[in-house]
Amino acid sequence: MTENMNDEILLTKEGYDKIVAEHEELVSVRRAEVAERIKEAISYGDISENAEYDSAKNEQAELEEKIHKLETMIRKAKIVQDEDVKGDVVNVGLKVKVRDLDAGIEEEFAIVGATESDPFNGKISNESSVGKTLIGHRKGDKVIVEIPDGIINYEILEIIK
Repeated sequence: MTENMNDEILLTKEGYDKIVAEHEELVSVRRAEVAERIKEAISYGDISENAEYDSAKNEQAELEEKIHKLETMIRKAKIVQDEDVKGDVVNVGLKVKVRDLDAGIEEEFAIVGATESDPFNGKISNESSVGKTLIGHRKGDKVIVEIPDGIINYEILEIIK
């Protein structure tokens, strides 16, 4: 993630709920499982040459780091409410249908916060070059998106709430 950790993190309600659910799972289930692995490894005796113990401790460190990251995201989350999003301008929480004017193909994207991005499933980040360029434009607008491979000329066909 490239955003400054002081910045708010834009999330749809669905994205926020997913993060909260993952956090709860890690805290209530995974923590106990890892603690059990550590306890079991200690029971094998000498921990200085105990691969099981080292592995369990590494897993615990990774788990705690992930829990901390999720807690930070939850704390900084700004949920994009449906009523805050007008359907006339491309924004986070909306879908946009565009036509690639050069290739003649139509595509549909959901604009989501950076942490929810899943381009292979049509969810593009508000921080991606395509997302950033489309935000703020209206139906009928033609936009030029600069991507690493060159440029894409899009026409916004529809904004779907």
